[in-house]
Amino acid sequence: MLILNKGFARLMLFNGDRRQFHYWAAYKMRFLALIPSIYSVHMLLKIYVIIFVLSVTPIFSQSSSHHVPDSLLEKSYDELFNRIKVENDQKMQDQYLRGFLVKAQKEKNWEEIVNGYKNYLHHSERKLRLIYSDSMVYASKKSGDSALIGSAYLTRGIVYYGEKENDKALDYYIKAYDYIKNTQDTYLKNKVKYMIGHIKYYLGYYDQAVRLFEQCIAYFKVANKRAYLNSLHSLALCYNRMGNYGLCSETNTLGLAEAKRLDNHSMDTYFTHSEGINHYHRENYDLAIKTLKETLSFIKDRGDFANVAVAYFYIGRSYWAMRQQEKALMYFKKVDNIFSKRGYIRPDLRENYELLIDYYKNKQNSKTELYYIKQLIKVDSVLNATYKYLSGKIYKEYSTRELVQQQAKIEKLLVKGKRKDSFLAMAGIIVLLFIMYGIYRHYRNRKKFAELMKEINTDKIPAKKKPSNPSKLAIKEEVAGTILKKLDEFEERKEYLQEDLTLVKLAASFNANNRYLSKVIAHYRQKGVVEYINDLKIDHIIQLLKHKKLYRNYTNKALAEEVGFSSTQRFVNAFKRRTGVSPTFFIGEINKGNYTGKSGIKP
Repeated sequence: MLILNKGFARLMLFNGDRRQFHYWAAYKMRFLALIPSIYSVHMLLKIYVIIFVLSVTPIFSQSSSHHVPDSLLEKSYDELFNRIKVENDQKMQDQYLRGFLVKAQKEKNWEEIVNGYKNYLHHSERKLRLIYSDSMVYASKKSGDSALIGSAYLTRGIVYYGEKENDKALDYYIKAYDYIKNTQDTYLKNKVKYMIGHIKYYLGYYDQAVRLFEQCIAYFKVANKRAYLNSLHSLALCYNRMGNYGLCSETNTLGLAEAKRLDNHSMDTYFTHSEGINHYHRENYDLAIKTLKETLSFIKDRGDFANVAVAYFYIGRSYWAMRQQEKALMYFKKVDNIFSKRGYIRPDLRENYELLIDYYKNKQNSKTELYYIKQLIKVDSVLNATYKYLSGKIYKEYSTRELVQQQAKIEKLLVKGKRKDSFLAMAGIIVLLFIMYGIYRHYRNRKKFAELMKEINTDKIPAKKKPSNPSKLAIKEEVAGTILKKLDEFEERKEYLQEDLTLVKLAASFNANNRYLSKVIAHYRQKGVVEYINDLKIDHIIQLLKHKKLYRNYTNKALAEEVGFSSTQRFVNAFKRRTGVSPTFFIGEINKGNYTGKSGIKP
């Protein structure tokens, strides 16, 4: 069914009419909704036939009304492209879009066919862009031109980047570079580096991003003015995130000077905007407010709501630092308004909601406090999906769990009022349950500790059991073998002790595909990626605790840092999941002499 759908999608796109695709998509969705209730092969075949008829009908029924005039086909590609850019009338623009693509198809010019789909992509609804980028990749592969294929993959990656799907974007950027690296197209190579630099920036690999942007600056300084200025601005953003505010200011100043030299002022406001944020971090609050306010008019006119939200937050944060809370609140609420309307948020703007919650909590305005608690829960949901690789590094005054608890508490107070007696009775029951649970847990933990000591009475981690049926892996044997070899080296070198290891980071260090690496770990280690890394860390710390008394005096925080956990709680959770007991209990039992070092437990 999936293959058939892709075929129809490509058929519609090759016909060159965006509206025909909409007709097809609408009919397809109606009939796909019926499929779960269809069980017979006979009925399924009927559905395929109906979808096919409905898919191709628009092509013939509208062929006469959407005929491309010969006069358009006689124009050059440059002429058609320029008319597409400047045409304001939707119908006329559609005609030029269609004319460009039909001309390319008739001439079997694969490069211009790819450009034809790219034109549609830039002038289409957001939901269609991935489909047009898929057609670009399809057409580029027909050409066999590595540079063209790489360019198509790059565009697909940019579409995913616009959707904030950074892991998928990085995959396609890497594919693009694999095709482009052996060509002579240095412009495309540096364009890919620029986009990978932005992904590295979002993932928090600022040092790597800086190196990529520096390479782009060196190339684009001669090759492309706007790309050169963009690269300088991106470098300044990295320095700001790294806390190197001096270099950030130097880069912003250089960017403005170069813009003047090149007579290209397209990025002036963004350098100023960056410097405004820099002023806040350097505690020049008055200057931060003045500088950021200067940028608002320009970025609003450009519809750049993301940078408007960032400006609002740092203006508000500057007022807050100057103890002008009422002025600060006005800008914090503007940030919330953009989030409510546009769904835009980024990690550093999370504090906007913590400050609002604290303010209304101190004012004992439970209703407004509750509103911002609910908003912050939504914010965390977006951040965890969009910035999942950075969200664990953000300092959070309120965790999501605490917010949910606080929300429930306030809602209860607002709806039912204070019921002190009931609360005390419930608290008494809870205390009693905790006592009973504590007694039960103590005996349970003793039992688990004894079992654990029997299991780990040697210094070696148990041998890995390889699955009996590796054919289910569905990956080429040599690819799986290479990844497995790198996993063995990864374990032998104890590289798992690095902090904040993720699937994406591990795949990048292995130069492997995320999906393949995940499958190999699941198949050969019988674990998910996170569980696999965490268990290696915990096995390592257990060996240290067994044989080196010094480590038994460490706090949980120190132990967590020793094996590369980003937070104490994550370490404790991983230790409990692996062993069944807490680190504190484990150390206590060893110190009590309940471990002999040979048989595992005290006789």
